[in-house]
Amino acid sequence: MLFVVLASALLSAQPQKKKLLAIGAVAGYQHDSVSNGLATIWKIGHDTGLWDTFIRTDTQLITKKKLENNAKNLDYFDAVFLYTTGELPMDDEQKSALLSFVRDDGKGVVGGHSAIDTFYKWAEFGEMMGAYFDEHPWGQFQAPVIVEDRNFPAMRQFPPEFVIHDEIYQPSSLFSREKVRVLARLDENKLDLQHKGVKRTDKDFAVAWVKRHGKGRVFYSTFGHREEVWDRPDIQAMYREAVKWVMGLVEGDATPRPRPR
Repeated sequence: MLFVVLASALLSAQPQKKKLLAIGAVAGYQHDSVSNGLATIWKIGHDTGLWDTFIRTDTQLITKKKLENNAKNLDYFDAVFLYTTGELPMDDEQKSALLSFVRDDGKGVVGGHSAIDTFYKWAEFGEMMGAYFDEHPWGQFQAPVIVEDRNFPAMRQFPPEFVIHDEIYQPSSLFSREKVRVLARLDENKLDLQHKGVKRTDKDFAVAWVKRHGKGRVFYSTFGHREEVWDRPDIQAMYREAVKWVMGLVEGDATPRPRPR
């Protein structure tokens, strides 16, 4: 009897695994790497034992309504991972539920690559994420990256500068360093700024940032267009720590600041 009581006490003392809802719904460009991305996020949670991942290719669970047939709603989850595109089929209740999930419940969203290529007609989504996609002027290329904040958990595995072969999104004019904390950006001194499609006259091309949204946390990175990018240990570490951060498992400063000189 004593053994049963002790075992029960030990089990109850162990931290409960977090729950992550990973959405790969698509209503726009079809990325071949969505499967790699979602599978990688699932594997990281499984191998670390930190979270269970529920992978969906629809938006049914983005709601606070009670669902039938054992379906979970947002109240069950601690964070949402988005690898999405286009105007997804979500009604007003679902949109309000997602905003409330972050802003009011203090939970989190991680956006991978094309997450900001989503919901252009829903302005509150863009405000929450920090920007929309506004072309990728250089397509897929050897992107020169400067890490601005190596103290942030998701950036610690990177050197101060590195090169990655990927497709880099240009943030829209909604992007502002007064609203987000940039973790990494392209090295503008190594870019062809005359290339067709370059719109940012400030030469500021952030590739990863974080922000607070009400009580909650938001992380976004452009990395992940190419399938093999998800196999890189440094990118896996970035997304692992990003999920941990939005779930409140690690701390990291999200205070907006000007571009370091």
